[in-house]
Amino acid sequence: MENKLPTSDQNFVESLIPQRFPFVMVNSIATYSETQLVSGFEIKKENIFVQDGVFQASGLVEHQAQSVALHTGYKFYLLGKEAPTGYIGAIKSFEANKLPKIGDLLKTEVTILNEIMGVTLVDAVTKINDEVIANSQMKTVVK
Repeated sequence: MENKLPTSDQNFVESLIPQRFPFVMVNSIATYSETQLVSGFEIKKENIFVQDGVFQASGLVEHQAQSVALHTGYKFYLLGKEAPTGYIGAIKSFEANKLPKIGDLLKTEVTILNEIMGVTLVDAVTKINDEVIANSQMKTVVK
């Protein structure tokens, strides 16, 4: 398959993850490599994780997990295969320094630390305008 990056084609991005509207928390891919991906997401007022104009920490966790799913989905896309369904297996750590507001553009860098037998250990760092607002380490499991 051809490299389609960077892209903010919502339909293409959604084809790479198992989630569907209204539960989609990624809308672009800036870069991809075997061990890294940079995703993006614009906070909109109709998002299910927005309360009183603020995107909640639970939304940040889901955005980071979907960024991991996007990495897997794009890898399978390049191989010409359908992406598998995955789940958050464990969250080792999560810290939110600041909660984003409507209109903010999240940029998340996912780094694959280890991948074995369908279990992936990742570090995720989310920024707004180069300011780190959240970071986590989690395991995802592919079905």
